[in-house]
Amino acid sequence: MIKLKQVYKAYAQGMLAVPILHDINIEIEGGEFVSIMGPSGSGKSTLMNIIGCLDRPTKGEYILNDVNVLAADEAHLALLRNQYIGFVFQHFHLLPRLSAVENVELPLIYGGERKKERRERALEALAKVGLSDRVGHLPNQLSGGQKQRVAIARAIANNPTFILADEPTGALDSKSGEQVMNIFTQLNEEGTTVIMVTHEEAVAAYTKRRIYIKDGEITQDRRMVI
Repeated sequence: MIKLKQVYKAYAQGMLAVPILHDINIEIEGGEFVSIMGPSGSGKSTLMNIIGCLDRPTKGEYILNDVNVLAADEAHLALLRNQYIGFVFQHFHLLPRLSAVENVELPLIYGGERKKERRERALEALAKVGLSDRVGHLPNQLSGGQKQRVAIARAIANNPTFILADEPTGALDSKSGEQVMNIFTQLNEEGTTVIMVTHEEAVAAYTKRRIYIKDGEITQDRRMVI
């Protein structure tokens, strides 16, 4: 499903090219539950952006569901993100003037889904994360944990190939974080691929595979016995 081969990423800084990722080789199959771990500045967020088609590697190969991502133009990349990837971010990224159900509908609107069908799918996604009683609430009427559950509902509403989560519990208290991780675990048990960037061992403990990155290089790739 996901294959990165000899991926290298550098950013221009004046006349210099500053390397961020070096010789990254990863294959992730459907149904995996993976955490990408590393300290601040290790390159894990850059790697997440490449996997999520938000950034391109400087060199190397990235194949997503048999599509050569490096050969795709911006319109094709947007289509890949909408069709294949559900994003969950640390700070939720909900639109403040839209209700929970309207926020969840957004990727369905971009995908051209008709109004009736997208409302039904949005309500189903909210029910899946336990928020059927909050569908009309605005983000400022929700707790942090509820906001993140709305973000997860938005990520799964379009039935993506995989969910890409960036520090999904980083802005939450421990109880809300546990609720969110239980939802990811349930989704994975139902067959959804989950790829999560985190620096917390307690969060990574939920995953079945842990990829460690330091100074832009993969130092460990461990499959866990759970």
